[in-house]
Amino acid sequence: MKEQLESLSDLTINFGQGGTTIVNILLAFIMFGVALGIKVDMFKEVFKKPKSLVVGLILQWVGLPALTTLLAILMNNWITPMIALGMILVASCPGGNISNFMSSFAKGNVELSISMTAVTSAFATFTTPLNFFIWGNLYYRTVSISGDVPELVIPFLPMFGQVLILLGIPIVLGMLFAKYFPKATEKITKPLQTLSIVVFFGMVIIAFAQNFQIFIDNIIYVFFIVLIHNACALGLGYGGATLFKRPTIDRRSLTIEVGIQNSGLGLVLLFNPVIFPPEIWHHVYGGMLLVTAWWGVWHIVSGLTISSIFRRKPIA
Repeated sequence: MKEQLESLSDLTINFGQGGTTIVNILLAFIMFGVALGIKVDMFKEVFKKPKSLVVGLILQWVGLPALTTLLAILMNNWITPMIALGMILVASCPGGNISNFMSSFAKGNVELSISMTAVTSAFATFTTPLNFFIWGNLYYRTVSISGDVPELVIPFLPMFGQVLILLGIPIVLGMLFAKYFPKATEKITKPLQTLSIVVFFGMVIIAFAQNFQIFIDNIIYVFFIVLIHNACALGLGYGGATLFKRPTIDRRSLTIEVGIQNSGLGLVLLFNPVIFPPEIWHHVYGGMLLVTAWWGVWHIVSGLTISSIFRRKPIA
């Protein structure tokens, strides 16, 4: 399996400057849609009863990256370092906005879900590069003892600067739009959420259009890796919420929030030559790309599945 995944080093992505700009604009569009659901008053209400939110943020910002790093180390004999770093990158991303719909469908605490997405997205300019830097380096130092990893520098400042631009500006604009144009916001929020999913799939198709055979040859292995990783994330959300004795309605939302990640952000970061310079990462980051892309597909399936299970069970 590990030898097969090594072939991902031959995966090449070349958008060119114009293509990269388009991808960045698409991400900004997605994050603008996320920000439409972020209101200042929401933070005030959440902090009046903050325990479930605090539990969720600990699980999202600390628990998931830590668990992912441990999982990657344990799977080191079967996966490549770039697959592992892809897992850590996904775990460092904020929650995805589709989780809000899933929490509603699961009869969970929608306000908590929206608040989690809002807070993790708002602070992602700092938490995403920091977590990837900390946990990526921890993994790298641990497995480099065996001498089978490429010489790479895990980026922090380049990623921080780019994420600040890619997320910070559209989030601020989205919040301002929602505040001053509430009626228009109400009309466009749901269509934008649907469109953001279409945009993500479009980016995946574009990314692998020139590498279709490599995608086919490796997707079965990546499928099981993402399956295990995502199951651990969902289990962490539910287990952590249960450990801290959160109400059933909150457990449902925390399970979904921790298990649904904004992998579109991870995908766009991988396409950014400032963060992952082609002369250094070009022939090694294919595993990261495939894991990140497939997570965005799979978490829709797993999220809807767990939401359906929750929906059929009465709230105690």
